[in-house]
Amino acid sequence: MITDFWFYAAAIPAVLLVGLSKGGFAGGLGILGVPMMALTVSPLQAAGILLPILIAMDMIGVWAYRKSFHKRNLLLLVPGAATGILIGALTASLVTDSFVRLLIGTIAVAFALDHWIGRRAEAAPKGINAPKGVFWGGVGGFTSFVAHAGGPPFQIYMLPQKLDKVVYVGTSVMFFTLVNLIKVPPYALLGQFQSENLMTSLVLLPLAPIGMGLGIKALHVIPEKPFYRIAYAALFCVGLKLVWDGLAPWLGA
Repeated sequence: MITDFWFYAAAIPAVLLVGLSKGGFAGGLGILGVPMMALTVSPLQAAGILLPILIAMDMIGVWAYRKSFHKRNLLLLVPGAATGILIGALTASLVTDSFVRLLIGTIAVAFALDHWIGRRAEAAPKGINAPKGVFWGGVGGFTSFVAHAGGPPFQIYMLPQKLDKVVYVGTSVMFFTLVNLIKVPPYALLGQFQSENLMTSLVLLPLAPIGMGLGIKALHVIPEKPFYRIAYAALFCVGLKLVWDGLAPWLGA
């Protein structure tokens, strides 16, 4: 088990933030969990520690949103995600964390800016698009595998549909539950479930229901329009953070 004080100083708020996100509040911010923990350990180890906690949160979320999710979207997103996870597993030794963060961050920032500049908040909701669903599911599966960063690709596909906020969050919960379970075998093969990581996950685990409970409560308090404003703002902020992290090795930061 990790005993370093500074690790827990970063990991405790990171897990609570992920819990808030999993509960439905400012969903994109959950992507910051691994970067925050990676301030004191390697990104790979941070991802390994966080995955069991994510799965525990997923189980809580599945119960909370078991009657509120969009099945047709999941039928498109999940097969794409499984393909993306397979690609991530096969290329794990070839793709750098910096490249993935820069890619995801650029997409997220561009999407949020396009939404705001194009006044899409006033546009009619978009319907289900099978090719886009499979594609963004695949991108989400890949980025989730390498950095638990599948949120922005999922949002890029789902947000324009302007679903009821509870259905939107429920679909997100079901999607990432399946994605995280699919990731378990390849993570195990890559040695990410060593005893040190698992014991550390166990120590942090009690924070999962606390964060999720706060997120679920906030979701039911915030009205529909402010919810989507927060979602796009969170996506933009997360994108900027990821772009910075991706460029940092080349900027000497």
